[in-house]
Amino acid sequence: QVQLVESGGGLVQAGGSLRLSCVVSGPIGTIAAMGWYRQDPGTQRELVAGIASGGNTRYSDSAKGRFTISRDNARSTIVLQMNALKSEDTAVYFCYADSMATGKRYWGQGTQVTVSS
Repeated sequence: QVQLVESGGGLVQAGGSLRLSCVVSGPIGTIAAMGWYRQDPGTQRELVAGIASGGNTRYSDSAKGRFTISRDNARSTIVLQMNALKSEDTAVYFCYADSMATGKRYWGQGTQVTVSS
């Protein structure tokens, strides 16, 4: 089955950096968009950053200027470089990948990011 495995979360002080990675495996076929959402307990999941198959990117207002998303199509991998982290960035981060053939969205299990102030 299709699996998305995230890594790179953890605890960091405010102002620090973390690098999240997500590797997609399994019969997903050609991947369209990929990206990251995050979610705090009791809140809705919100988009952090996305990247299309051609490389176009989009970011939430809170992520612009601090986070960078990149993609390696050959390795079915995306990376989210997060700099200048703030306490409000604390959340569980989920990666996603969309199948180009079916339009189905697949999700990772989530990785915790905690920023201490």
